[in-house]
Amino acid sequence: MPKNDQRCLRIAVVTETYPPEINGVANTMRQLVIGLQRLGHQVTLIRPRQGEERRQGAAPRPGEILVPGLPLPGYRGLRFGMPVQGRLHRLWQRIRPHALYVATEGPLGRAALNAAHAQSIPVLTGFHTQFHQYSRHYGLGLLTRPIVDSLRRFHNRSDGTLVPTGALQRELTARGFDKLHVFSRGVDTGLFSPSRRCAQLRRSWGCDADTIVALYVGRIAAEKNIALAMDSFDALVAARDNVRCVVVGDGPELGRLRRLRPDYIFTGAKVGEDLARHYASGDCFIFPSLTETFGNVVIEAMASGLAVVAFDYAAAHEHVRSGINGVTVPSKDRGDFVRAAVAAAADRDRLQGLGKAARDTAESLSWDRVIRGVEQRLLEVIRHRGDAGDQHETMAATSQ
Repeated sequence: MPKNDQRCLRIAVVTETYPPEINGVANTMRQLVIGLQRLGHQVTLIRPRQGEERRQGAAPRPGEILVPGLPLPGYRGLRFGMPVQGRLHRLWQRIRPHALYVATEGPLGRAALNAAHAQSIPVLTGFHTQFHQYSRHYGLGLLTRPIVDSLRRFHNRSDGTLVPTGALQRELTARGFDKLHVFSRGVDTGLFSPSRRCAQLRRSWGCDADTIVALYVGRIAAEKNIALAMDSFDALVAARDNVRCVVVGDGPELGRLRRLRPDYIFTGAKVGEDLARHYASGDCFIFPSLTETFGNVVIEAMASGLAVVAFDYAAAHEHVRSGINGVTVPSKDRGDFVRAAVAAAADRDRLQGLGKAARDTAESLSWDRVIRGVEQRLLEVIRHRGDAGDQHETMAATSQ
């Protein structure tokens, strides 16, 4: 690559999840693709054909390559990509990207890494999901170590792996992962904003101006510690009058919880401005998950002006200063978490002060800064590969 790093790069982004699928990885990949395009780069998105596209035979959008996929067990609506290594190899022989970003470790991600290796294309991978921790919630705890070993082999074959927090970087380094760099997360403070608060929506929940709305947003599943969120809601309702509990999201536990807690509001999944209204119409955000690589919902709630109650972990560890712009629980004790949630909701004025400070913090978390950091890391791996190639050519010429 020429020394002038300001040229337009050809970047292939490979991911097995992307909007309209609803999860943190899909949202992050959308921000990455849009952000790199805004910086002037030519981005090709390679992803599985989603269910509706498959049924309708929809053509890919410009700049997208759709590959076959199969349903992901346990995750309704999500698909993993098939290992189309030969197709990727032929594609990149015709139009060689300067670099790849591979976001997922499934069959498609592994095929992309193999094809890139065969053509000496620089690759960054992203560590976006704690699959090894998920296994404990589905009776597969004995597979934790093999899953970690497989993930380590995958990521260590790349030119670098991006992780969302310094804490995860240290944890993975201790597990033998190398070439780790922090790729944090941003938040759209125009979309997620206290200005989206909606009195009509609150009235539909049976709330008045004095009602405290305790909110959870995320996947309704065991690995998200959803049982502790429900225990916290139960304690809030028992501790004070005029509390409403609202759960936003979808997942395998949704039907069961609706039956067990008919007085709580389960909205199903929400996206875009509708999701932003739900955030802003709450008062405190209860999020006890301990399996996040980051937890985008935490900073979305902060941007919406909510006081967050979370374990001192992932995004909350990075951005919540307990007692100033939210509440973090330093231990992993369930009782401590419930008590912290009840104490936080006991004082409306304090909740509002924490929420205002949370919004102030979120305003400094721009996606533009984050994407420029990824751009710089891509430039560095491209330059490193180029320098290595130059050294190899020089050594070869000297030996002749």
